[in-house]
Amino acid sequence: WGEEAFAKAIAEDKPIFLSIGYSTCHWCHVMERESFEDQEVADILNEHYVAIKVDREERPDVDHIYMNVCQALTGQGGWPLTVLMTGDKQPFFAGTYFPKHATYGRTGVVELLIAVVERWHKDKAELIAYGGNMVNALQEEQHKRNFSKALTPELLEVGFRQLSQSFEPEYGGFSYAPKFPTPHNMMYLLRYWRRTKNGEALSMVEHTLTAMRRGGIYDHLGYGFARYSTDNQWLAPHFEKMLYDNALLCEVYLEAYQCTGNADFARVAEEILTYVMRDMTSPDGGFYSAQDADSEGIEGKYYIFTRAEVLQVLGEKDGTLFADYYGITAAGNFEQGASILHTIRTNLDEFAESHGFGSEQFEVLLEEWRSQLLAKRSRRIPPYKDDKILTAWNALMIAALAKATRVLGKAEYIERARKALDFVYARLMRSDGRLLARYREGEAAHLAYLDDYAFLLRALIDLYEATFEPQYIARAVEAAKDLTRLFWDEKQGGFYFAGADAEKLIMRPKELYDGAMPSGNSVAALALMQLADITGNSDFEELAEREIASFSGEVEKFPRAYTYFLMALDYRWSARRQIVVAGPPEETTEMLTEVGKYFLPDSVVLFNDAEQAMVAALMPHIADKTSLDGAAAYICENYACQPPVCGMEGLLDKLLEIQ
Repeated sequence: WGEEAFAKAIAEDKPIFLSIGYSTCHWCHVMERESFEDQEVADILNEHYVAIKVDREERPDVDHIYMNVCQALTGQGGWPLTVLMTGDKQPFFAGTYFPKHATYGRTGVVELLIAVVERWHKDKAELIAYGGNMVNALQEEQHKRNFSKALTPELLEVGFRQLSQSFEPEYGGFSYAPKFPTPHNMMYLLRYWRRTKNGEALSMVEHTLTAMRRGGIYDHLGYGFARYSTDNQWLAPHFEKMLYDNALLCEVYLEAYQCTGNADFARVAEEILTYVMRDMTSPDGGFYSAQDADSEGIEGKYYIFTRAEVLQVLGEKDGTLFADYYGITAAGNFEQGASILHTIRTNLDEFAESHGFGSEQFEVLLEEWRSQLLAKRSRRIPPYKDDKILTAWNALMIAALAKATRVLGKAEYIERARKALDFVYARLMRSDGRLLARYREGEAAHLAYLDDYAFLLRALIDLYEATFEPQYIARAVEAAKDLTRLFWDEKQGGFYFAGADAEKLIMRPKELYDGAMPSGNSVAALALMQLADITGNSDFEELAEREIASFSGEVEKFPRAYTYFLMALDYRWSARRQIVVAGPPEETTEMLTEVGKYFLPDSVVLFNDAEQAMVAALMPHIADKTSLDGAAAYICENYACQPPVCGMEGLLDKLLEIQ
């Protein structure tokens, strides 16, 4: 993708064949093997087209635009995304995966390429006109914003009802197969539960998180979640693992632990972090993007076991117990008699008791057996690792590590978060302060997008609340200013996806939909309000209010498609609490640590350390919240502060009141 390709297409009077995908996309690899590595297809492409390949994770701006085209033309989308267009980037055809030759009613690449070449030479003007009309229609649709009357808290209830109606009661989740985790659906439900005390909301989250952990979508040996499940039970995943999924899932498991006290949820969060720190962390501290589903050209081969393999590693007696516990049968539950490990129909306590073990004793044995099988697995040829480091996805993982620090109190996590943040500022920021989107093999490239800035802003706020070091708020203020300067739409409000200094494409997209990841607009709305409450700067609050108003009509149509945005609205309509702890660090550490254990999504936690001048400059509104005879805590709601409480006991009483 670049000017050289477009100039070549125009000079040689050829259409462009654009293929958009990503490194862990299964069907992208299938189309690569069937067509792009095939000589017949290559001959046609090279003679009649200019072929361009785009990594959607490096150029999500390009992907957003042409995915909208595909959905407008076909009613659906997906990857690989196949687009035919002119040298000036005007699309006239779009689809997804195509086999080499027509089969099962699906058009083949060869037939498509030949037909379009004939049409190009015969009716090129018509194709160009068609593409131009389509782009104009999409541009008009984007500018036709539907501003509704002011939103009301009833929208939160509608969002809950829509999630409840789509909830799959047997195995959890909010669809039938295929099932995606979509962590922000559950994050919203936890906030709804806290607001309303509606037990159904909490139950849906608990059921889904438990079922996912028991299913094959979870890697029971090496930890971490695959991208989605192909079936209804969370059993058979597409085996690729994405950094963003695991960051967001780590967060929701931590929040569920805060809400329920269920230690299993905390354990899953820690196991996710174990996986990321072991397998997905670069020597310099940045986090890699993904691991492929395939190894040796076979999907899932790295992860699956036959019963015979298990018995060979663990022996007849232990291997039989392990295989029975994890559903590894002689027939298998996957391909060629192999099995995906799962505990969908296994209860640890009941299984242990039925075989003469205590639960804790059996868990120790399982840990030992898992370790042996993981060692065996590690000697296999591993899946390909996408080692590019993306700013947005790293910010999500930094935020997850910061939350884990607060909730679980482990210093290791905050050190990993700091190192990753240092990596971003050292390697993914130009000398002029402009953030970049991708780093790989010593090269940083592509101007950062809205998601990069919004997710980084959120991560900086989370790092502050994990460390109470004011430099993170100073950086957050700068990130918020850059976010506004580069992406804000002065005419209609909201943030564009690409910056004002970015490459000029056929459209400048503006995204709100909270899909596999929350949108940058949704994250920005919440983060800006939190930053306003931390700094006392009303400019950030006003900007968030304008953003919320600009998307009001869109959200009203179908709230459950915007669950992270609903989280921002929940925060907006909550008590908006500031918990200010004041006093010398040696006396306040315990209080600050205790606050972090509670689920308080409507609160920001601040530390007034009078010894740091930076605190007074960044957060002047807490300057008068000082220590009394030792550490003190101030609870402020709706711009009014209650009398301070002294000591741990007083703070605990207050936290129980507002929990």
